[in-house]
Amino acid sequence: MTRSDAWRRAAIVAALFLALDQITKQIVVASIRRGDSINIFFGVDLTYVRNKGVAFGALAGNGGGLVVGLTIAALGLLVAYFTLRAGTPWLWLPVGIIAGGALGNLADRARDGAVIDFIDPVLWPAFNLADMGIVLGILGLLYVVDKR
Repeated sequence: MTRSDAWRRAAIVAALFLALDQITKQIVVASIRRGDSINIFFGVDLTYVRNKGVAFGALAGNGGGLVVGLTIAALGLLVAYFTLRAGTPWLWLPVGIIAGGALGNLADRARDGAVIDFIDPVLWPAFNLADMGIVLGILGLLYVVDKR
């Protein structure tokens, strides 16, 4: 695969993941009042909450500037790494998923000043598809990098 193909694939994955994240969040906003919960199956609710911080609400009190800055810096490092290693087989997939997730949460912060979370398992803070993408994308990135 050429480097340009890898960039194109990463961009497509990022755009698709970003769209899926934003669509699911808007469905939640249109369907559930903030703070309300709907049980979807044992141990997992749909709960519409807004998170001004990062994981577990950390850094919520700083007005969001630090969180946005750290996210943009992390995306910059990811793009720099991908620029150097775009020819690595399958690297485009986790890079696209991470970028799409990060951009989805940045879009929420830009629009609403907080991230919309809604997947609410028992004994764990609520999260969203973007958060899942970031975590799974990082695990995928580590796997792909380890296989080099």
